[in-house]
This record gives sequence, structure tokens and C-alpha cells, in this order.
Amino acid sequence: MKAIQIVKPQSPPELREVDKPEPGPGQVLLEVTAAGACHSDDFVLNLPAEGFPYPLPMTLGHEGAGVVAAVGSGVTGLSEGTSVAVYGPWGCGTCHFCSRGLENYCSRAAELGIAPPGLGNPGAMAEYMLVDDPRHLVPLGDLDPVSAVPLTDAGLTPYHAIKPTLPKLVGGTTAVVIGVGGLGHVGIQLLRHLTPARIIALDVTDEKLDFARENGAHEVVRSDADAVTNVRKITGNEGATAVFDFVGLQPTLDAAMGMVGTMGDVVIVGIGDGVAAAKVGFFTQPFEVSVRAPYWGAREELIEVLDLARDGVLKVAVERFSLDDGLEAYRRLAANELRGRAVVVPE
Repeated sequence: MKAIQIVKPQSPPELREVDKPEPGPGQVLLEVTAAGACHSDDFVLNLPAEGFPYPLPMTLGHEGAGVVAAVGSGVTGLSEGTSVAVYGPWGCGTCHFCSRGLENYCSRAAELGIAPPGLGNPGAMAEYMLVDDPRHLVPLGDLDPVSAVPLTDAGLTPYHAIKPTLPKLVGGTTAVVIGVGGLGHVGIQLLRHLTPARIIALDVTDEKLDFARENGAHEVVRSDADAVTNVRKITGNEGATAVFDFVGLQPTLDAAMGMVGTMGDVVIVGIGDGVAAAKVGFFTQPFEVSVRAPYWGAREELIEVLDLARDGVLKVAVERFSLDDGLEAYRRLAANELRGRAVVVPE
């Protein structure tokens, strides 16, 4: 079968022929109907060879959807042909966090060698993929897999990031979204639906700022050296109640710390270059500011996100590519030329 794989670090991915997998005990084989390309993939592709964390070659794609093609021994309750989405942050299933549905924070994953698809295990950028356990599958029902598959990360991650801040985002408050890309434009939709807060969106081009307005932002501000001043002109002395940084580079994080107000939240969602750090200290930011760096989300939250999509609340902007054209999707992802999310669809 065909698969898009990372073969060596700091090199473009390759479209290769690999063996079709067979499900072992407890596993599920999916015929892939859609796979999302993510900036996390680009981050992995650019990691240095020294200390590279994953086995190579590795099939990319941690956003996956498919239909059940076969099941291994011991798997019950799944019918062939059932349309499903893959819950990506696999854990052990039994530790303190996993038992609460928070497999994204599994305390034993590293110890047991458990890794998500596309981030250690073979991912969804292929004609078929193996899922380690049926609990990591969520029924899609009548949702279109192409439009739904980005929700497994680009929907789940901002939803998980926003939920803890919801009690603060009451009438008269302000939420700032930095970066109107694959995750950021979904974050704006979620904030608009879940809160009465005024939403200010930041990005570097007029096209992205127009995109932010289309997705529900009340105000837009150019992300440049004057961004903090211009946001403060809107929020006044109170500052922003919450700032969601969907970029995660040092300049955007510094800007977030300059925009947030007393008792506000700064939420680092974007992975950036992996080294950005918030400057926190008694005289560094307003009093009682909380800084969080959430990761992915819980399985039950994925179900909630898919229900929001089913209700028409979330509409991910998608650019569709065939598997044969998947390398172009990754090129455009790296060049920041996508409007929303790239989805690869095996023919």
C-alpha cells in the first residue's frame, strides 16, 4: 500500500510502498478515508537527527478517520464498514489520568513505549492503519470524514485548551487568539459559541485577518511590534481575560504576556519551535496570571467536539489532497500557504 513517511530527519517526507498491516489481538485495521496534516508534523520533520525520538521510517498522520476493515482476536462490538475517527493520544488505559479519560496525560506511556499514531506509531497518511485498541475509536455516524478528521486535533486541542477558562469568560471580558491557522480558526469558532466574550484575533497578513473575521472574531489586530499596544487600546487597563497563543514562538508568547490582564489566563497551544518560555515573576506580569501549556485532549472531549460539528457549530476550512499529492500538502504546510487544514484522502 502507499504511505507518506518520514524517512530521515530534516528532510521532506516521501511517498512509499509499504506492507499492508494485519490486525493482531485487540487491534483494529482501518481503511483510511481521511488524514489531516498538522504543524506538529512539520515540527517533527525538522527535528535534528541527533536524539530523534521516533523509529524511522515512520508513516505520518496523527489525525485519522476510516472505516473498520478488519479486527483482531478479542475485539467485539465493531462491525466492518463502520465509519470512525481515531482518538490520537494513546495511553495505557489504566493509570490515574487514563482512568479519567485523559490519555493525553498518561503517566506510563513513556515507560511502556506507547506512542500516538504518526508520532511514534504508524499514522493515518496511508491506505490502511492499525489502531491499538477499539477504545481509541469514536463513531463518526453521518459526519463527512474529510471535514471531520481535523477535529481529532485541530478541534480537540483548542477545545481542551479553552474549557478550563470558560468560567472567566463572562460578559464584558475579552479573549485574544494569536494565530488564525488550522487550530486558531477553530478556536475562534469555539469561543464565539461557548462564551459571550469579545474576541480579538491576531495574525500577520490581511488574508488571515479577514479569515479571522469570517470565523467570528469581533476585532482583528496585526501581529507585529505594535500588537500589545493596539490590543491594549481595545481592552483598556483591564487587559485581556484570556490569551490563547496558537503559534508558540517567543515573540507571540511575549506579546501574550503583555496583553493579559490581572487574574487572566495565558494558554500556550502552539508548539512553535519548542523552546519559547513565558517570563513569569512577581513584578513581570499582572497579579494572579495563570500560564498553561495544555496537550491535545480527552476522549470524551473529542466526542463533544464531534457533536458540536454535528450541530453545525464547527466548520473547519479544509483543502483536500489525494494521497499521491500528499507531499504537496506538506510543502504548502511548511510554507504557511494553507487556508485552514490540509486533508489527504486516499483514492
